[in-house]
Amino acid sequence: MWKRVHVGSPRIWTRDVQKIWSTWRCRLCSSASVNTPPTHTRTQAEKAKRRREREKTILNSDGNEVGLEWSEKEKIIYTAALLPGEKKDTSLPFPQSYSPEYVEFGWYQWWEKQGFFSPEQHSKLPHARDDYFSFCIPPPNVTGTLHLGHAMTVAIEDALARWRRMQGYKVLWVPGCDHAGIATQSVVERKLLRDQGKLRQDYSRDEFLQEVWRWKNEKGDEIYHQLRKLGASLDWSRACFTMDPGFSSAVTEAFVRLCDSGLIYRSEGLVNWSCALESAISDIEVDSKELSGKTLLSVPGYQQKVEFGTMVTFAYPLDGQDGEVPVSTTRPETMLGDVAIAVHPDDPRYKALHGKYCRHPFTDRLLPIITDTMVDINLGTGAVKLTPAHDHTDFLLSQRHTLPRLTVIGGDGTMTSLCGQWLEGVKRFDARERVIDALMEKKLFREKKSHPMSLPICSRSGDVIEPLLKRQWFVRCQEMAQKAVQAVEEGDLQIIPHFYTKMWKNWLSNISDWCISRQLWWGHQIPAYRVTLQNSNNTEEEKWVWGRTATEARERAAVKFGVNPDHITLTQDPDVLDTWFSSGLFPFAMLGWPQQTEDLKQFYPNSILETGSDLIFFWVARMVMLGKELTGQLPFKQVLFHSLVRDKYGRKMSKSLGNVIDPLDVISGVSLEVLQKKIKEGNLDPRESVVAMEAQKKDFPKGIPECGTDALRFALCSYKAQGDDISLSVSHVLSCRHFCNKMWQAVRFTLATLKDASSPASLAETHPVSSMDRWICSRLYSTVQQCEQAFESYELHTVTSALHSFWVHSLCDVYLESIKPVLKHESSDSEEQRVGERQSATSVLYHSVSISLSLLSPFMPFLTEELWQRLLPYSPDSVESPTSLCVQPYPKTSQLDHWYFPKEDADFTLVQEVVRVARLLRAQCQITKEKPDLWAVCTPDQAQTLLRFRSAICTLGRISELHLYCPDGGFTDSPPPVGSAVGVVDHSIRLHLNVQNSVNVDKQRTLLSQRRQKLDTKLKQAISRTQVHNYTEKVPDRVRQETSNKIAAMEEDLKNIEDQLSALGDIRKQD
Repeated sequence: MWKRVHVGSPRIWTRDVQKIWSTWRCRLCSSASVNTPPTHTRTQAEKAKRRREREKTILNSDGNEVGLEWSEKEKIIYTAALLPGEKKDTSLPFPQSYSPEYVEFGWYQWWEKQGFFSPEQHSKLPHARDDYFSFCIPPPNVTGTLHLGHAMTVAIEDALARWRRMQGYKVLWVPGCDHAGIATQSVVERKLLRDQGKLRQDYSRDEFLQEVWRWKNEKGDEIYHQLRKLGASLDWSRACFTMDPGFSSAVTEAFVRLCDSGLIYRSEGLVNWSCALESAISDIEVDSKELSGKTLLSVPGYQQKVEFGTMVTFAYPLDGQDGEVPVSTTRPETMLGDVAIAVHPDDPRYKALHGKYCRHPFTDRLLPIITDTMVDINLGTGAVKLTPAHDHTDFLLSQRHTLPRLTVIGGDGTMTSLCGQWLEGVKRFDARERVIDALMEKKLFREKKSHPMSLPICSRSGDVIEPLLKRQWFVRCQEMAQKAVQAVEEGDLQIIPHFYTKMWKNWLSNISDWCISRQLWWGHQIPAYRVTLQNSNNTEEEKWVWGRTATEARERAAVKFGVNPDHITLTQDPDVLDTWFSSGLFPFAMLGWPQQTEDLKQFYPNSILETGSDLIFFWVARMVMLGKELTGQLPFKQVLFHSLVRDKYGRKMSKSLGNVIDPLDVISGVSLEVLQKKIKEGNLDPRESVVAMEAQKKDFPKGIPECGTDALRFALCSYKAQGDDISLSVSHVLSCRHFCNKMWQAVRFTLATLKDASSPASLAETHPVSSMDRWICSRLYSTVQQCEQAFESYELHTVTSALHSFWVHSLCDVYLESIKPVLKHESSDSEEQRVGERQSATSVLYHSVSISLSLLSPFMPFLTEELWQRLLPYSPDSVESPTSLCVQPYPKTSQLDHWYFPKEDADFTLVQEVVRVARLLRAQCQITKEKPDLWAVCTPDQAQTLLRFRSAICTLGRISELHLYCPDGGFTDSPPPVGSAVGVVDHSIRLHLNVQNSVNVDKQRTLLSQRRQKLDTKLKQAISRTQVHNYTEKVPDRVRQETSNKIAAMEEDLKNIEDQLSALGDIRKQD
């Protein structure tokens, strides 16, 4: 409808909300235009289609689809007496298996009592460094409960805080809670109505605020309890609530300073208005409801459902001549406020009508036909009705063309007196039907058609948003926004991931002013005062002053208006400030600003801000603008954004969809019945309720198992947060719980080993002896290196991947299995050599486990603390007591330089392949208990490598003896026996498993024949792909080489199968 033209206006308006309004207000000028919807309308229709497809996927998915499968685990509970804040007794018997409830019990209270999370602890650390790391948690609403998006934030931020603390930084991570003006007031109003049958208006303002504070004191700490449950290492002594006296003083100071500098001003402008709340609301509190066409919806205050998603076309008759101008609208009730009709100046259809008038059929008002290049000629007939007091684009046009602005819908959602007696006091959507009926009577109605649209909905009340013209306080943003853009361009502020910088610049370069007035009682009452002068007769003109106190405001008024202070009457503005205004001050107000406190001197600017990418404009940009303006410094040096968490179907987690997962349900477990009960109590749209409950039945047929905090945190950090949105799977969290148990059993094995061995040597004195010891040490060195690099770049998914790989694939599956014979004295012939190998393996095992627990501590604080404390009595180093893993030094590669063995690391790849193929041959021959001999036909270099790892290959491959056949290299073992099962490693090593006495010949021949057939088919397909026209020119060298290697390997495998079939034939003949 409109071409994009930037016009300054006293408001801030995000592109998402602009899109909603432009779709909703789309008033095309002919029926033909309905068949050619604008691009954004098609986009909304596509979104609605995708939503319906996702619902169909949920409702009509295959009945055989398996939901989350799990079995109930034994719950182990810590039963020893423990006072809050006391340290757990880790000398108690080590439980047989991992139980989250047992592990997590008691640790947090001990950490908190010991002050480990306080920056004052820094001076006690032997590894302390002269650097600080400060940041704040994005303050959640005091009304809310944590969802998985919050859990993602906590997991990432706590990992960073714990990592920096272990590095020796002076860490300050400040907890906080937002007073959430609209949300809190709504909650308390509903409570009072439910419990006492009273409305807010039945109380005085002070009485109502007392009720809010009473509710906050009773319920407001639930968020903090949940943060503790998640293990967040916050400094609770500095917890900050945005309505605390100190913070409120900072809000007042900020308002006064910005007013003094001319950056806050009072003006008339359009705002998002909730008629149900009778207040302006912020853009983030406007949800978009996608409608594919005609839809009946429930609206607060209406007994019957209201129709939306239709386009009404009617005509305005020309004044003084025959003819009419048809216009279209989705909101026909607003036509009572129409003041003009706009056309494009170059549109030949309306050249003759420039400067003419249409006559309003109900008010008899003349509507000038004006010209403006914002009108799109190609949409409809190109004529647009203008309602400046109820439409954002029209408001801009009214500024450009000096048009009147007629408010025809009041703050309570009823039509005003300007509409005439027939509509005055009628609810806006009831008035819609009356207007259509009246247009029909006057024969001006043309048509009503179904029309895709986005409907703006108040997320707090469920009401349909109404743009209303109000006198409000606004923040002038352009100059501050330019400084925020400049900070990024000049590198003073780093945005991670970098691709957000373009969005940052585009949005801030087109920013409009920000309405900060809210018509509420709960919040920071605006410190501005309307001035009434004694004996003044001019009641129309508004006179305003501001001040930190009423006394200061009176003094300012006396100076400003040149009167005696006693002749002034002050009336404080009853409105409160937008919650986002106070939240924008958080990085410095939490440290005591405007006072020059020690915290402000030490920890400001903050080191980093980490938050969800959806808050880039509502919160982050405003913090940068306000911080730079009020403190002269950027509030932080880096901004780290993580992606949105979605459900497994790709839907954004939302209360309105019923797909929000409470992290505490994942931590402690929950039944399907309780999950379904939450849906029923959620007041969802009936269809959404059906979809949500069906999704739960399919996804969690037995409910959600107890996964524990550590598993949830590790799972959340294992997703790539700096990229696409995250589709969280509870099954992934469950797999992380299995990982926890894997760690538990590894430490259990380690403790048993240490109990029967002499004390391990110190890390500096531990020099690995065997090839396996050297390999695991080198793997740990590489893992520490990966963690160092990935933590510095905030790629936590890389850290978790490296740690999981080390624990599972290196430590547990390989090293622990390979050293069991060493620990049982089954390896060497010499007693002295056996003792030396065992001592070396014990020390290597202890330090590998201890160091890898330290590496994992930022992600799994409870489990690693429990296991580390169990290992602590065996430490070769003196450790000050009481101490915690969370304040131990984070491992560094410089500590492990003597553990780096790149040759063993590189050679072990070949060893793993030999073990893999040996196991594969055992499986193919269906050998379970026997340990046959294995021959390796290889090159001299390969033989040297296999010789060094011979013991590990025998143990891991479950073979009795490894024979190396390499006559050219001096290895003179006998050649492999005829009839062996043959496998190939790295295209060059042939493995022969002696199976003559362990295999059913007929069964083995059948299996080999089936393998040959499948392999032959794959080989032919691969070769055919290389024979296509222009294969050499079209396919890159790398791909051609990979394909060639695969073909060679398959040909070698086929040859081996033929050899094995031939050998089995010989065995058959001998029988």
